[in-house]
Amino acid sequence: MIARLQGKLLEKSPPLIVIDCNGVGYEVEVPMSTFYNLPELGQPVQVLTHMVVREDAQLLYGFGSEQEKNTFKQLLKVNGIGAKSALSILSGVSVNDLMLAVSQQEVPMLTRIPGIGKKTAERLLLELKDKFVVTGSTSAQPAAKAATDDILNALVALGYNEREASATVKLLEPGVSVSDGIRQALKYLAK
Repeated sequence: MIARLQGKLLEKSPPLIVIDCNGVGYEVEVPMSTFYNLPELGQPVQVLTHMVVREDAQLLYGFGSEQEKNTFKQLLKVNGIGAKSALSILSGVSVNDLMLAVSQQEVPMLTRIPGIGKKTAERLLLELKDKFVVTGSTSAQPAAKAATDDILNALVALGYNEREASATVKLLEPGVSVSDGIRQALKYLAK
């Protein structure tokens, strides 16, 4: 319904802000990532919004970027995650860190967010697994980590102890393929 607000910033009281749009003050809840990037009081501001209509309230949630807004909408689709929890998640981690946590299935990163327990974090990771498309530098990290893990597992399977194999894997060039990595690691171990 209300997709964007542009006006003068009247109040800042985390997580609430008030934006004056031609004489009408809109109360908007924002994640801390957006809050920290707001201008001074009395300055022009623009936020993308998502409106939630409930039986007892009509609430506006504001975001500094389209990526934050879309992530918020994805979080709302997760069973057991409401608007307050979604705001808490976006306040606790950046969108890129959240995408990385989902791609690597990192429960501990999410459980550090206030209000997110182990079961909720596991549900989030499960339900968001196919929803986020990880792009750019964040997709390279999981691929490199997977290759490193495969090399390490291959060395252990060949009879090397884990400490020795792990130390050897750290000597390899970043981004090496699994087959080249195993070959290079075996050369290091043969010395």
